[in-house]
Amino acid sequence: MQRLSQSPTDPGFVQNPYPFYDRLRESGDLAWWDDYAMPCAASHRAVHSILRDRRFGRELPAELAPDIPDHLAPFYAVEAHSMLELEPPRHTRLRGLVLRAFTSRRIKALAPEIATLTHEKIDSFPAEAPFDILATFCQPIPVIIIARLLGVPDDMAPQLLRWSNAMVAMYQASRTRATEDAAAAAASDFSDFLRRYIATRRKDPRDDLITHLIAAEEEGEKLSPDELITTCILLLNAGHEATVHTLGNGIKTLLETGTRQIDDQTVEEILRYDPPLHMFTRTAYEDVTLFDHTFRRGDQVALLLAAANRDPAQWPDAHRFDASRPVTPNTSFGGGLHFCVGAPLARLEMQIALPVLRERCPALRIAEPPHYANIYHFHGLERLMVQTS
Repeated sequence: MQRLSQSPTDPGFVQNPYPFYDRLRESGDLAWWDDYAMPCAASHRAVHSILRDRRFGRELPAELAPDIPDHLAPFYAVEAHSMLELEPPRHTRLRGLVLRAFTSRRIKALAPEIATLTHEKIDSFPAEAPFDILATFCQPIPVIIIARLLGVPDDMAPQLLRWSNAMVAMYQASRTRATEDAAAAAASDFSDFLRRYIATRRKDPRDDLITHLIAAEEEGEKLSPDELITTCILLLNAGHEATVHTLGNGIKTLLETGTRQIDDQTVEEILRYDPPLHMFTRTAYEDVTLFDHTFRRGDQVALLLAAANRDPAQWPDAHRFDASRPVTPNTSFGGGLHFCVGAPLARLEMQIALPVLRERCPALRIAEPPHYANIYHFHGLERLMVQTS
């Protein structure tokens, strides 16, 4: 297996990681990334295969669980109950409860709200001065929609966004002790808020996700209070974080390429071309040989979702954005048991918000060179300054 080095915080890589992914992929289905000290799957066939291979999973075997530093105890107290980090049977139970609320009927019913909110945000755009469309459009729409789905008041959206940003920063290669302290504080404050809010919902049930999860708990599905809090935090964090980046990356691409016709096919190409999450790890649960490499129990492998999405073996001229490209399933939402439960909602938000934006702001243009943030494993813009005229 070929070994390659590339700092994930290097400015050049942050702005354009795709040339390095090409080097990894040219080395074979798997290549060793020195900076992460683990093999990486960069081809579409390897990423697709391991995502669905039950010999790999997210949850660490008990004997390999790391010691948790005291200052991170509040953060990992939340993570301990996250279905994103669990495997069956706990994962199956938690995911099943969530999917009761994430039905296609309930998601489709959000379409009018998404459209109304989109128009409201566009109405507030400055007429002439450049403005950051991430802050005014891409961030508020997903967080408000997921808050409404859960039943949390709109006026809590800015605080939810701050807590979420602090917590997901734990997964970034640029993480520091300050990052860790902020994440632990956010996890504690977020949990305290939800504990109080859930108590209110027990007394005053509504037709929202929190109420449905409470009902499931009370019906004997063994959803503990801590699992309920963590599930709400996960849905709020995951329910908007990736969509914010995808909307921002997508608007940048649409404006740079001059794409005007935006349909479902265009949305799928946006997801393929510049996805919001670039790396997702798996742990081997047994000794297994794949793609000429033997994994031992406990070995980790990095699945490079964005590299798989640019694999020329799967997509001809893969580095070109083509809004009319025939849809082929990509890896942006993961795969297998951990396929993103919020994928239909993220798609719906993009399918509604992007065409409305293009129609309402036909002269929208980029006002300053876009700059990606140093947030790997994620991939999203620091800001996107635009003008409507």
